[in-house]
Amino acid sequence: MKSIAARVRAALIPVALILASSLGTAGAQSPQHSGGSAPHGGPPPQAHYDGRYSHNQYYAPHGAYYGSVPGRPIYVGGHGGHYYYSGGVWYAPRGPGFVVVAAPVGFFVPVLPPFYTTLWIGGFPYYYANDTYYTWRADQSGYEVVDPPADQGASTQPPPSDDLFIYPQSGQSEEQQSNDKYECHKWASSQTGFDPTQSAGGAPPDQAAARRADYQRAMRACLEGRGYSVR
Repeated sequence: MKSIAARVRAALIPVALILASSLGTAGAQSPQHSGGSAPHGGPPPQAHYDGRYSHNQYYAPHGAYYGSVPGRPIYVGGHGGHYYYSGGVWYAPRGPGFVVVAAPVGFFVPVLPPFYTTLWIGGFPYYYANDTYYTWRADQSGYEVVDPPADQGASTQPPPSDDLFIYPQSGQSEEQQSNDKYECHKWASSQTGFDPTQSAGGAPPDQAAARRADYQRAMRACLEGRGYSVR
């Protein structure tokens, strides 16, 4: 009897060792990424750090691939393509998932990124985040992705006191003020050939001062025609 029991125990030992080895291997495997929180094919890539204008924020780098768009994405579509926008990052459909891309110029979003930096260039406000510039467009009730302006003299502070003082005497909202300033800036530039967002206003050096004065007069006329008091 003892010899039979010994033989049974000897036969069971390899089976127990195999089971223990299998369980140990399964427990040592790294957990799988769920949803779209991690890029497809491996761990999250190194984040892109945007320190321009002391913005100091991290974003997913261009080319990163996700199974689904993180956060609460907003669909942005048009003739130029289909995109999703979330947290200041732009995504385009790619196969079964989404890839991080550069913001498409000319597209509109209803809200700015959670963290953005306001820039003042030539007296006009731009909103900056993740290497992208936005301007408010009241006619579209949204913020437009625009080409990077010439940023000589860009400042995160409002224009100095020697610029125009503009008072919204008709109670215009901040968004309406931004849109009116932008539209008047475009008109004044087209009328005078002076663009304060460009180096030297984009005018010959010997004409810059005179054209700047013309631009200021044109801005004043335009803004006063839209119900502002300008000094």
